[in-house]
Order: sequence, then structure tokens, then C-alpha cells
Amino acid sequence: MKLLSVPYADRLRKHIDATVAFALQEDLEDIGDVTAELVPAEQIVTANIIAREAAVFCGRAWLDTVFKQLDSRVDIRWHCMDGDELSPDQVVCTLEGPARSLLTGERTALNFMQTLSGTATLARQYANAAQPHRVTVLDTRKTLPGLRLAQKYAVFVGGCQNHRLGLYDAYLIKENHITAAGGIWAAIERAQALRTSQLIIVEVETFAEYLQAIEAGADRIMLDEVSSEDLHKILARNDDIPLESSGNFDLARVEQTKTPFVSVGALTKHVRAVDFSMRVS
Repeated sequence: MKLLSVPYADRLRKHIDATVAFALQEDLEDIGDVTAELVPAEQIVTANIIAREAAVFCGRAWLDTVFKQLDSRVDIRWHCMDGDELSPDQVVCTLEGPARSLLTGERTALNFMQTLSGTATLARQYANAAQPHRVTVLDTRKTLPGLRLAQKYAVFVGGCQNHRLGLYDAYLIKENHITAAGGIWAAIERAQALRTSQLIIVEVETFAEYLQAIEAGADRIMLDEVSSEDLHKILARNDDIPLESSGNFDLARVEQTKTPFVSVGALTKHVRAVDFSMRVS
């Protein structure tokens, strides 16, 4: 299973095995591919998977796993790696094996590839926009249900960085947490008492809330739709704490951000699938 190096690679491999198995079961149930049975069982074919548009590729391990789980006789020759930029009509990989198995796995493999390549392509656009301004673009938890690690990996492949993977690996104290916990001070003090190694990130909307988060000992502060006046005050202080902007950031706003980090939900929720097709020869 060929993956780029990410800290959660072992978990991702298990995730791929599980999500591919679920996707195949979704297609086959306990009956199988009735249309593929129209093809002779002994027929061996070659097929190319082709990118129909320019994109950043992601999804190699998912396709490998689809055909590994379906039929170990399928041979796959790759012509690109995760992170490569594809041109229209470029051959991504060549498969050879039983026709029934290639036809059965086609849609499941392409579904993973089109979604993950779409995520990686959008992430590359944001990374390229932010790079001249020395801004790191982070993803969020606004992912497709069941594909959290897959989309996080695709964001990384595209050149952006991952925020927390879930609710367990960082404290992100937002408006509702602050209200329910009894204020910024109370929320941060409780997090400091409970945490092991997790960062404590606090979302603020005003300069006054920013000062409270600083004084209470937050590790990072997320500025959510802070006014221009309050942002100027915050940046003028030059406090020794990482700042992250959030709140409806598009490509143009990423280029204008004044903080070293910006989190963008669009990376994983506004994704358009990349067009791939498989052609049997």
C-alpha cells in the first residue's frame, strides 16, 4: 500500500482496508456482480484508467486495495504517484486480469480516486495561493462521513496541512464550549487539568476574548471573523502565541490573511470530483 509519509499512516492503512471492504459490500451485497457474469469467467483483459481533466492525483492505495480484496490475480502498473499533477487524457495506471474482476471493481476504485483527487486538487490551489504569503492552510473536521482520514490524507497530498484528526487529539474550545463551561478562563483551566499532550486551542471573536485566552494560557488562538479593528490590535501586540484565522475563507481571502495559520473547511466540504474513466482493450 503506497502512501506518502503521514503520522497516522498505520491507522490510515487500516482505514483503507475497512472503507474499501464496506464500499465493495455496498455494491455486491451477498449476491455479486450480476452484469459481470455476462462475461466469460476465463477472459483476461487489459484496461487503462485515464484522467479526463487536469488534476492532482490521490488514491493509489485505495485502487490497489479494491483489486487486492476482489482478486489477487489483477496486476496493476502505475504511471503516477499521489501528488502528481495530471494532464487531460493521461493514463494513470494499467490493469491486467480477469475481466469480471476489473469490471466489478471499476466503479468502487474510481469513486475513491475521484473524491480524493478532487480534495487534493483543491488543496493544491489553496497551498499555491498561500505559499507566497508564508501562510499554512489547515483543514477542518468538515469531511465526508466515513472518509475522515482519507480526506485528511488527500489534503496533505495537495500541499496543505492537517488540523486535529478528531475530537480526541486537541482541545478546540469554541463559543458553545465557552458558554457551557462558564467562560474562557473556566474552560481553559479545566482543559489544563485534564490534558495529556493535547494542544489547547481557543476560538475568539473579539479583542477582549483574545486577552482572556492569552491570560488563561491557551496554546493557540483561533480568530473567528474578528473585526478589522480588533485584528489590528491583536497583531500590534505581537504576543508569542500562534494565531489561526477561520471563517469562510476562499482563495482570495487566504492570500490576504495576516496570521500564520488559516483553517479552511472548503478543502474537504466543497470538493468537486475529478473525472476518471476505465477503458478495456
